Amino acid sequence: MGEWARWARGRAGGLRGQGVGRVSAHVRVSLYDAARAARASLTYRSGMASHPNTAGRPAGIDPRGPRFAAAITSALLLIGTFLAVLGSATQSGTTFVERVADAGFLVLLVVALLFVWGFTSPATSPWSVLFRTAVRPRLAPPTDLEDPRPPRFAQVVGFVVVTIGLVLHVVGVPWALPIAGAAAFIAAFLNAAFGFCLGCQIYLALTRIGLIRPQGGILGGAQA
Repeated sequence: MGEWARWARGRAGGLRGQGVGRVSAHVRVSLYDAARAARASLTYRSGMASHPNTAGRPAGIDPRGPRFAAAITSALLLIGTFLAVLGSATQSGTTFVERVADAGFLVLLVVALLFVWGFTSPATSPWSVLFRTAVRPRLAPPTDLEDPRPPRFAQVVGFVVVTIGLVLHVVGVPWALPIAGAAAFIAAFLNAAFGFCLGCQIYLALTRIGLIRPQGGILGGAQA
């Protein structure tokens, strides 16, 4: 009888221990799930705070495409600026015909039109097509992709700078054309040589202070 009582008490203690163990394991699993959910929620909120426009962001582009275009653009801008310095753009008292026939004016006018092409239809712009068909197939795949909106906005900035110089030159302001061409050249050269896109930085600054709300449109879309 004593042995039976000891066996019964031992059996009851074992069952209680198993029950406590199961409860403890259940509690540990629940705490782990709660911690994992909290970490996931924190990561999600942090990602949304760092990238508030991810949901509406267009497909990324090869960042080497804009740099390739900037290299060609900087060469054209340098030629246009050099010709403008040698021509009527630095002289006063020139006629309207002389000003519009100036070689530097014509080259920079072509550059301005290429800027327009670059931000209205970047996928069909000449330098984008050239990069996509002749250059990119010979390169390794890019390690990361770039948001197309800042480079597209940079095309707008380049167009505005060059156009101001063209307009001032046409109305007879000396040195306006070479100064505008030189400013645009410096920006394009920085992008081509060092990967520093001044127009892109302006875009990001305006986005941070809320003057630009990126939603695709003229600042989105595909590019090389």
